[in-house]
Amino acid sequence: MAPCFPRLSARSCRKRGKRSFCRSSVSLALTRPKARGSNSVQLRRYNERIVLQILRRVQKASKADLARAAKLTNAAVGAIIQSLAQDGLIEEIGKHHGGGRGQPATLLRLAPRGAFGFGVRIDRTNLETVLVDFEGKLIGRSTHDIILPAPEAALELIRKDLENLMSLLSEQERRRVTGVGLAQPFNLGAWLHELGLPEANFKLWDDFDMATAMEDATGLPVFRENDGTAATVAEVFYGHGRQRDDFLYLFIGPAIGGGLCIGGDVIRGAAGNAGDVAMIPVPPSTLSTAPKPKKAWDLLLTRASLVALDRHLAPDTFPSNGRLDLQAAFNRDDPLAAEWLDDCVAALTPAISTALALLDVPLVIIDGDLNGAFCERLASDLQAALAEAAPEARSTPELLFGSFGQDAGAIGAASLPMFFNFSPRASILTGGVLKGPAGAAPREDPAQASGKSKQTERYVATAPRP
Repeated sequence: MAPCFPRLSARSCRKRGKRSFCRSSVSLALTRPKARGSNSVQLRRYNERIVLQILRRVQKASKADLARAAKLTNAAVGAIIQSLAQDGLIEEIGKHHGGGRGQPATLLRLAPRGAFGFGVRIDRTNLETVLVDFEGKLIGRSTHDIILPAPEAALELIRKDLENLMSLLSEQERRRVTGVGLAQPFNLGAWLHELGLPEANFKLWDDFDMATAMEDATGLPVFRENDGTAATVAEVFYGHGRQRDDFLYLFIGPAIGGGLCIGGDVIRGAAGNAGDVAMIPVPPSTLSTAPKPKKAWDLLLTRASLVALDRHLAPDTFPSNGRLDLQAAFNRDDPLAAEWLDDCVAALTPAISTALALLDVPLVIIDGDLNGAFCERLASDLQAALAEAAPEARSTPELLFGSFGQDAGAIGAASLPMFFNFSPRASILTGGVLKGPAGAAPREDPAQASGKSKQTERYVATAPRP
C-alpha cells in the first residue's frame, strides 16, 4: 500500500504561492498590536485571521458584521472574504433579510472541510490519535489504553493510526491537512515515584524527539505543545473561549495538567509550562495509600490525579484499573472513590486559591477523563470548598466543566495546526521570531523564512486550493 501522506517542501509551497503553514509555539493575540514596521502583506494576513477568528466565535456573519467587528472598511473585508472563499476556508450559507431596504445580506461561515488537523495525545497510560475538521468536529479517532511503550513502538502505533485516519479523507481533502499536533507532557520520565509508574518505560522518552520522528515518518509538519496547554487551546478555539477571555484551565487525567488563558491569549510561559498546576505544592495527603512525599509538602499531581484514584481503589494490584473501571467506581458510589475525591478537593482548594490570587481570573474550567457522577460530585464539593476558603473581599470563582471531556487532549492536539496557521498573532505584523517548543530552536514565520536553511524550511507546508 502506497503511503497516503502528502510530502510538500517549503520550496514547492513558495513556488505555488499558496497559503503556508508553519510549526511553532506562540499565544493567540486577540487584541490588535501596534504594527511597527509591518508591510501590507503582513497586515493583510493578520486581518484575514481576524476575520476567521470572528467567524469562529459568532458561527455566521455578514460582510457588514465582519467589518464592524474587525474595525475594517467594507472594501477591505470584501477583499478578504474573496481571498478566503477562493482558498476554500469560508462559504456562503444563505441570506439575511433585515427588513429594511436593499438587497439581503449574504451570511458567511467557516467551511468545515476547508482545513483538517490531526492530533496525537501521548500520556503515560494512553495513546490517542484523532482527525478534526476546520470547525473542530471529530471525524475519526484511534485509542490505545496502555502503559506508554518505548518511543519507537509508540511511533509505529501513531504512524499506522495516522495512515488509517488519512484514508477517511478524499484525495482533494488530503491536500488541506494543515499538519499534526502533538500533545504530551514535556517530562514523561519525571515524577514516576509520585505516579507509581515503572521507570524503564519512561526514561527512554527523556532523550527522544517525537515531533521530529513523526515528521520524518509522515512528511507532515508537527506542532508540539505541553498536553495541558494543548487542551487549553481546544477550549479557547472551539469551547468556552468563544465567549470567555480569562480563565484557568485544569484537566484531571492520569496526572493533572492545566493551562492559562488571559485576555483571549493562551499563555505559554518561558518553557511552555504556564498553568502547569501539577507542580503546585500542597499539604501531604491523609490517605493511607498515598506515597510519602520526599519533602515537607506534597505536589498536586500526587493527590488530584486518576493515578492516585487507581492506587486508592486497589493498592495491592496498582496499577490495575482502566478509565472505565474508575468511572464505574463513581457510578456505583464506591466509598473508596468518595474518600479519594475528598482528598482531591482538599488538595485542589489551596492550589486553585493560590493560582487565582496570582492571576486574578474569574473562571476555572475543569475537564478530565471521567464524567457523570464524578463531575457532579467534584463540582459541588469544590465550589463549596472554594467559597469557604475565599479570603475577605474576594469572590468565589465561577466553575465550568470543559467542552470536550476525555477528548480534550486529543482535540487540543488537533487544534494546534489550525491555531498556529489561522489565528492572529502579533509576530505576523512585526516580523518577529516565533517561540519554539521547550527544548527546540525558535522557528521563524514563513513570511520571513525565504532563503533560510533547511532546518527552518522543513517545518513549512501548504494546503493548496482544490
